[in-house]
Formats: sequence, C-alpha cells, structure tokens
Amino acid sequence: MQKADITLVAATLMGAALILSGAGGRPTPPKPADRAVANGEVSEGSLIRVDPYSKHTGELCPLKHTDVNAEISGFLARVTVTQEFENSTPDKIEAIYTFPLPRMAAVDDMTMLVGSRTVKAQIKRREEARQIYEQARDRGQVASLLEQQRPNIFTQSVTNIEPGAKVKIVISYVETLKYDEGSYEFSFPMTVGPRYSPASMSQQEAQAVTPKYAPPETRAGHDVSLKVKLDAGVAIDSFSSKTHEVALDRRSSHEAVVTLKQNAVIPNKDFVLKYDVAGAKIQDAVLTHKAQRGGFFSLILQPPERVTQEDVTPKELVFVLDTSGSMSGFPIEKAKETMQLALAGLYPRDTFNLITFAGDTHILFPQAVPATPENLRQARRFLAGTYGSGGTEMMKAIRAALQSSGDPEKVRIVCFMTDGYVGNEPEIIAEIQRNSNARVFSFGIGSAVNRYLLDKMAEVGRGEVEYVALNDDGSAAARRFHERVRNPLLTDVTIDWHGLPVSDIYPNRIPDLFSAKPVVLSGRYSSGTSGTITLHGRMSGQPFSRNIQVNLPAQQPEHDVLATLWARTKIEDLMHQNPQNPDVQEVTRLGLEYRLMTQYTSFVAVEEKTVTRDGKPVRIEVPVEMPEGVSHEGVFGARGDRAEAMMLQGRARLGMAKGAGYATGTAGGVPGGAPGGVIGGIITSRSQASAPPPPPWMPATKPMPGAPADELRKENDSKIDAHLLSAEVKQKAVGGKVEVEIWLTEATPEVLEQLKKLGFEETKPSKVAKIRTGRISLDKLQELSRLDAVLNVRAATN
Repeated sequence: MQKADITLVAATLMGAALILSGAGGRPTPPKPADRAVANGEVSEGSLIRVDPYSKHTGELCPLKHTDVNAEISGFLARVTVTQEFENSTPDKIEAIYTFPLPRMAAVDDMTMLVGSRTVKAQIKRREEARQIYEQARDRGQVASLLEQQRPNIFTQSVTNIEPGAKVKIVISYVETLKYDEGSYEFSFPMTVGPRYSPASMSQQEAQAVTPKYAPPETRAGHDVSLKVKLDAGVAIDSFSSKTHEVALDRRSSHEAVVTLKQNAVIPNKDFVLKYDVAGAKIQDAVLTHKAQRGGFFSLILQPPERVTQEDVTPKELVFVLDTSGSMSGFPIEKAKETMQLALAGLYPRDTFNLITFAGDTHILFPQAVPATPENLRQARRFLAGTYGSGGTEMMKAIRAALQSSGDPEKVRIVCFMTDGYVGNEPEIIAEIQRNSNARVFSFGIGSAVNRYLLDKMAEVGRGEVEYVALNDDGSAAARRFHERVRNPLLTDVTIDWHGLPVSDIYPNRIPDLFSAKPVVLSGRYSSGTSGTITLHGRMSGQPFSRNIQVNLPAQQPEHDVLATLWARTKIEDLMHQNPQNPDVQEVTRLGLEYRLMTQYTSFVAVEEKTVTRDGKPVRIEVPVEMPEGVSHEGVFGARGDRAEAMMLQGRARLGMAKGAGYATGTAGGVPGGAPGGVIGGIITSRSQASAPPPPPWMPATKPMPGAPADELRKENDSKIDAHLLSAEVKQKAVGGKVEVEIWLTEATPEVLEQLKKLGFEETKPSKVAKIRTGRISLDKLQELSRLDAVLNVRAATN
C-alpha cells in the first residue's frame, strides 16, 4: 500500500487516459515559553532566546528537524514525514509536539527508530494506545504515541529520550491532489495557527489543538526540509511556488524533482506547489481494486465546458470579515483589499451587506441594500475603519450571516474572509449545516490558515473555497469568486448507477461545480460487471446529462491503496454527518480495520528491549513558529499599558516609526496590561467585559501638500472605528449624538478647544490626558477625523 502501489495506480491512470487528454472562558497567564535557560537548568517549556536574524536556534528544543519526502504519481501523493528528536539536556526527557498535516491525509503508518532498532507502530483504540504509552513511559522504555486532535492537527509524544540520544519518528500518509482549471496543487502545512477557544470548549479540548508558540524574537529551534519527486504521466508545462523559493530538476518532460532552495527553512507557513500539465483536460475514468476485502473503486468524471449565461440572476451577497487579533496587520489588510475588489464586482441588481466579527459582531446595514454608488462608498468607509483585535467569536457572525432575508427572487451568497483560527470547528460546521438557505464561500487569508475549517465551511455550505496568501493577487481571487457565483459550471449533481452493484459511495452529496474541477467519488462494489452510468445536473439553468461507461472487474489485486482512500473518505463523511455527535463506534472500526489515524484510533510504538533509568522524564513541549504575517502581539496582547501603546502610535503617525507595525489587538480580548492572557497559546473567551484594546497602529500618513482629495478622505476615514459607522450605533444614538473615545497625539489647550468647537462634550474625567471620552454628533465624525491631533475615534465602553 506504499510507493509501489501508487506507481501502479498512476500507470493505470496513464493507460486509461485518466489524467489528461494528451495521455493515457477566560484568558490565563501564558506558558513560560520565553523563560531563559540558566546554569543548564531544563524545565517544561524552557527555550534559549536568540537573535531572530541569527542561524543559531534553541539548543534545548528536542525536535531538531523535520524532513518531508513526497512522491507524486498522477493525482496521488505518498508522503513520508520524518521527525528527528534529540535530547541535548543532562536529563531524560519526554517531548510533546503539536503539528499539522493535510486535512484529507490518510495516515496509515508510523515507525520509530531508536539507535539501530526499528519499531513498527501498532494501531489501537485511542484510550488503549494512550495506556500502552504511559505504561511504557513509567517502565522507562522509549515509546512514541501519535494522536489526532482534528483532521489536520496531530500530537506526537516521544518519551524516555536519554541525554545525548536521538529518536526518529517516520509518519506516512497518502492523499489525492487538488486539480482546478488545468493545474495540480500539492500543499504541506508547516505550523498550527493560534486557536481561539470560546467558552463552549473545555480547557482540555482547547489545549489539545493549540501548541506553545516561540515568543517574539525567538526561533522555535527546529527547521524543515522538503523534496517532491513528481511523475505527472504527461508533459509538465510549468511549475510555481509563491510560498517558498524552490529548486527544480527536470528529469524528463513529465518528471521532475522539486526541493526547497534552502536545505532547512523556518516552518512558519504552508508550502504550496502548483504545476500545469499539457492538455489541461481531465478524462472520465474508473479505478478499481478487488480482493478478499471486496471491491473498491474511485470514479473521476470530467467537468463540462463552461457555458456563459447572458442573464445574470440577482444575488444577495453578505460579506463577513474576521477582525480578530490574529488577523491584525498584513492579513487584515489583504482581506480588506480582496473584499474591496469583491464589492467592486457587484451588479446593479445585487444587494449586499457587511459583517465584521472579533469579540463581538457588527453589521453595517439593518438589511441588505442595493449596490448603489453611495452604499458602496459607505461600505468602503466601514472597511477602512476595521483592524485586527479581540477574540474570534465566529458563531454569532455565522448566525447573523445565514439568517434568511426572505427574498425568494435572490440567490443568497455568504462570503467569509478569515484565517479560521478557532478551536470549535465542529460547532461552526454544524451551524452551517442547519442553515442550508445560503451558499457559503470561504476565503482563507494568510500564510498558514485552518484549511480544515475553511474547506468544510464551503463543502457543507455548497460553495467554494479560495486561499489568498499574503503575497497573492487579491484581484485574481475576487475575479474568480464573481465568475463562480455568477456562472457555476454544474449544480444539483447526481449519478444514476442503473442498477450496478455499488454501495457506500462518498461523498454522500456530490458538491456543485463552480470551477473546472473533476467529480471524484469513492465507493464499494460487490461483484464484477460492466455498464453505463449517467451524470445529471443543471447547467446555466438547463438540464444536463452525460453517459459514462464503467467496468468493475471480478478480480483486481492491484491498487489496494483505493481501499485506504475509500475508508478515509467514509470516515470524513461519518465525522460530519453529525459533527457534534459522530458515530464513534463505526469510525473506530474503520480506523482499526484499515490501519488509519482517526480521532478515536492512534499509533503507538514501544522499544521493549531497552529500559532507561533515572526515574520519570522531564516533559518538554516543543514550541512552534507563529505563522508568517501573524502578529504575536495581535494574538496574545501587547505588553505595557494602553498609554504607552498610544504614545507609540502617536510617534508612528508623526513619522518616527514609519514602515513598522505595532499591533495591539488581543485574541482573547484582553488589552496589554489587563489581567489575563493565554495558557500554552490557548486563547479563550471571557465571561466578563474589560477595557477595549488600543486602536490599531497606523502608518505615517501625514498628507503632503497637493495630495489627492480621495487619498485625504481615505486617511481620515481610517481613523474612525468601523463600529461607529454601523447601523447598530446609528439606531442607538440619542439626539443624533453618540458616545466616543478619542485618542490624541497631544492634549494641548488648542486641541481641546478644537474638540469643543465641534460640539464634543466630555462625559467622563480623563485618566489619561490623551484619551478623551464624551458625546458628539454623528454628522461631526468626519470633521473630527480631519483634525491632525486625532489618532483614532471609537465607540466608548461603559
């Protein structure tokens, strides 16, 4: 079921012309990740602080290196991940490492290498595997345990690593590649983004999905190398990786080896490789395997040619923007750029609304409004005032966005732009399943987003997912979004099997096709036969059908990897039929029978011939890198008090900190200097309110004489918090006035007099001279924002 079988599958695909037409609760203090190591002392979470630009890394980090080796044949990839642990301390240790893998990876093997000995792991029920591991640890034996926390988050535990000893863990998985518009994509995630855990999650569950993060100006102490050996079966036209610099070795027209240009890189973002192939058209095909366990098949059906629809159906589009702390800085600016472009593509008959969410949810209009120039201008002003701070309370935004408008004439489209850094994915997925009146499109914004959540949101919401890295072109993503929602390829897809002996076909519901992706199904068959199946759907509002010949052989010993892929697909389906109460017994049975990692089955390996001494090991949790572009302060909160943060922002606007960001939001909703924080990187919700975080850092934008009027307007609008422009605030305004908090660069008598002339009335005594709280007319907000001394205007808190 390893390399040889995948090669056989690929050969069959080529011969069958499959591949292409040209061929065959409350924040608590953080873990002591930044505690310096002194006098050789080692304790949980200890780490060496280093110069961030130095090649030297944390010597006491037990994980030294991860090597990724992928072999791609056709549309299948067999990937081997080797984790190298080494104990550089004088004490015996236990290493705990939380890491990501692709969400649909079928993890079917683990091996432990201790010195010259190789120990093949056993697949066991999760509780039994944990018990075996802990008993081995207590006996002094070297042991390892691999557990799945989410489909894309795993925990590797390795115990009783003696001083100076090395242990290697080799994990293997198989997956199918993504294919879209003539291009294949192979991706490998390298770090787990910080998860916000709402009050509905238990502390134990929250800890399981969130690792410890290396603090600012500190390397985690481990790196990664990667090699992709590729045989596409047909000529490869081009390669690209926007995420990493790669070296390309072309072996032939259809073969190549791709490696990272640097032998070892910082694992702080997803690796994504795309390659285009000649012909650029998938062909219909069926792959089969028939042996003692029965028959298995994978069916790949080509998408139809796109037909341009002249009449554009009016739509109601709801854009939902994540403004939590993890989005502060580059991610939210990329999201705003993409959303601005998406707004520009609205048709006159469309209606729209904007929702932002962090610790709370804000809605721009009471209901969807026509896409008029004035409404679009107001939306752009609303966006300009958003910044990243607060927790990721996503559920409120989902409920608000999916609530039916009651307009039967319009197709309702909900577009989420987020990094997906939440820990309660099953709750969110279940909520989307319960509200099937809208199509959900998700945009993953960032360098290492939660692809499991974003993929599933689009899948259960009958939409499409799009990933926008920080260096990607936002306009291209916006164009693809509008093309997909305006003119989908094929909807309401079904297959008539005409009595063929097939069963257990997954996914249960075939997704709509919004772009040139094939329909891929996995299933079982009971006996050999051949026949015709019919693909049905709707194209541009008209019925569509196509007949496909299939052959299901009575014997086919090759391709047994199809059984693994079928079992993995069925497990995925079972886990999400009822996300909050899945069929644990059936998932466990499949994991044990097909030797697969699940949330209820784990791999465990014990080296029984060697027993270490000197008591219990010291537990060390391996720190991981914060994803590239994500602000550590935006997630965990800035240090120092609000006045200091405000002063730094003032210097930035005066040009003293030009070109450098100062993110001050907090994923847990706690400002710098306030009680609370994080534990082990777990960001939790709070049961009580606190003072709001400081306003965002703003670049030095002092306008030059003669600057264009629209640039001046854009700068002034960005000073006003988006919440003040929302319908919610306008409705609550008393006598046309709203209570605000004004942040100033200086609080001279002249500046205070300027505020007074605009009708600003102070309602609270000022504890910090440069922060003023009072009431002002809504129609004076724009004039207020034009004052040079004003840094930020936001809604006041009680």
